[in-house]
Amino acid sequence: MQTGGSTATEERRKEAERSIIKLYRKELWSRFTQAVNRYELIKPGDRIAVCISGGKDSFLMAKLFQELYAHGERNFEVEYVTMDPGYDSRNRQKITENARLLGIELSRFESSIFDVTERAGDSPCYLCARMRRGALYAYAREHSCNKIALGHHYDDVIETILMGMLYGGQVQTMMPKLHSVNFPGMELIRPLYLIREDSIKKWASHNGLTFIRCACSLTARQEDDPQNQGKRREIKELIKSLHEKNPYTEANIFKSVENVNLSTIIAYKEEGRIHHFLDDYDKALQDGGENAEC
Repeated sequence: MQTGGSTATEERRKEAERSIIKLYRKELWSRFTQAVNRYELIKPGDRIAVCISGGKDSFLMAKLFQELYAHGERNFEVEYVTMDPGYDSRNRQKITENARLLGIELSRFESSIFDVTERAGDSPCYLCARMRRGALYAYAREHSCNKIALGHHYDDVIETILMGMLYGGQVQTMMPKLHSVNFPGMELIRPLYLIREDSIKKWASHNGLTFIRCACSLTARQEDDPQNQGKRREIKELIKSLHEKNPYTEANIFKSVENVNLSTIIAYKEEGRIHHFLDDYDKALQDGGENAEC
């Protein structure tokens, strides 16, 4: 016989699932399936390690995979994985509570990534991301998975585009899927690629859910110091201010890396080789190409 507490937990889980399919169908479910189909993220026979960091994005991703498996073709397998890079007891407990509440059975493993990155000098966040990804690939391969799924969303994509331009001097984006170089046969996929962060926040708020954020000491110091908020926070504020003047700002940033015209690019890289517009400049004139002025 169920207790009152367990019954209430079950109702909260069901409402979280219903809200994905009904209340937020257009914002969450449709965009998730659109990304899966458009970028061919899931193929028959896949065994996917769905990686849960403990934040709102990865937990929603897990629920979306559950719904897809429940209502779609069951031609793939999933394992829900969480890595503990050195969380404190409160964050570990929060992840456990949310997994229980949302009906997600987690496989867990530990690492010492926080210990390593907090001793690093430059770019600790970059090092942390690289080490996390490597650890997840290794775990997934050991458990017969051929893909890992990460919870990066649409806003992460457009922020990455602007960060590359403004701070890296390059045009690049966060790809919807990537083959691993260091783990042959493994692939990374991003099923939330078309989902807006605000939509995820609405879903979490509607269901009274709270999640952990990045839990390393560096993030805590940044949040305590307004002068040290990081480049991504600056980019978020920039996009917000641009949106106030043009509501299509985010969509245009996203489309900019889909509508690249190589004939109007001074130089670009392909497989390590630099192609410069001067390489074929005179030939384009002879052929009546786009570099010929009317």
